[in-house]
Amino acid sequence: MARQSFDIVMPSLGADMRDGTLTEWLVAEGDHVSKGDSIAVIETNKGAIEMESYYSGTINRLLVQPMLTLPVGAILGTIDADSNTETDAEENADADIVTDNEQPVSQSISPPIHNEPPIVPVVSTAPATETSVRALTSQRLASPIVRALAQQQQLDLRGISGSGPQGAILLKDIQTLLQAQSAASSPSEAATAAPSSKAVTPKTATSSRDSNAMREAIAAAMEKSKREIPHYYLSHEIDLSVAKQWLSQENAGRDPDDRLLLTALLIKAVAILLPRFPALNGHYLDGRFEPAPAIHIGTVISLREGGLMVPAIHHADQLSLNDTMLALRDISQRSRTGRLRSSELTDATITLTHIGDRGSDSVFGVIYPPQVAILGFGRLRQSPLVKQGQINICDTMTVTLSADHRVSDGIQGAKFLHALSQQLQQPELL
Repeated sequence: MARQSFDIVMPSLGADMRDGTLTEWLVAEGDHVSKGDSIAVIETNKGAIEMESYYSGTINRLLVQPMLTLPVGAILGTIDADSNTETDAEENADADIVTDNEQPVSQSISPPIHNEPPIVPVVSTAPATETSVRALTSQRLASPIVRALAQQQQLDLRGISGSGPQGAILLKDIQTLLQAQSAASSPSEAATAAPSSKAVTPKTATSSRDSNAMREAIAAAMEKSKREIPHYYLSHEIDLSVAKQWLSQENAGRDPDDRLLLTALLIKAVAILLPRFPALNGHYLDGRFEPAPAIHIGTVISLREGGLMVPAIHHADQLSLNDTMLALRDISQRSRTGRLRSSELTDATITLTHIGDRGSDSVFGVIYPPQVAILGFGRLRQSPLVKQGQINICDTMTVTLSADHRVSDGIQGAKFLHALSQQLQQPELL
């Protein structure tokens, strides 16, 4: 059986990512890993992301030392794939499979770049529990490599302002501080000094510049979407009185940390409906639509310092409502503390955004290519509804669908929204 060797490359983890810093290898040469195992930590402007292996096999070479900043696509190492992972290789459409039966060959692979996380100019109400907030505020957030560097340089993290989520201290914060200290102690020398070997590509960008870069990336992604995707838009008023009452009763006997949020209910309802509406779940690639074999719902998380993360809840249709809540809480906390996995940022098949109780009545999302649909949930509010000839005050929500006209038509989208409304009248079945 032929051995196949693949390059491990700097992944693209978002439209705003041009490069990343390898901060930590989680494996050593000779280690055997399974597909999906975390093999490295990459720091981006969104925090530390665990890079996963896309193949099962043995780590052959680690070519890059930690703390190097490299562009997307740069080779970091190589992995010899197990012979029984050919199926995995075939599944990766971006990989050029080499079938040399005599010698191991090297080929470049990367996570599917086309599945960059959606970026939409809306706000999520993803939860942050009291426990998580207490945990986040009781200590300075920093990745292991940041703590290691701080200890090496005898820096006190308590005195450093972090530019990451929740004030997390990023590697660039340390590098900027060290550069400033160096410049202050020896201005003339600093002006002519060669770059430090520890910070091969020192980042001098301020948080403001990072924010501008993210905003430019959002603009570029949305411009591409509006230019290439023929959107159509639908909205539907859904009566959530029953769902809200059921949720209140369900939460009455739960501890605060175990309570269900309406967002989890919405995700679950969408997930179990999508198999009946495959035209809304998948990607438009190379001039044709490819329905997704699984349902990975990207959920928009707003970062308090600005910017968005859209991690996916994998196989959302197979999760119980409680598991959906746990998954939502988990990705929300890790989005804000900067410890997501690369697959969570790259494989959403549809996106859901919830504007929140303090937001607008409705939100019309912009599809992130190559996805073909995005759902928007407005704020829950009381509105008059006519039922059986009577005016009733109900808890309502405007749900919108932005979908790709190359893949589906308005009638299909309308049927989906109607089915979603019906589904949410029976929350006990979710």
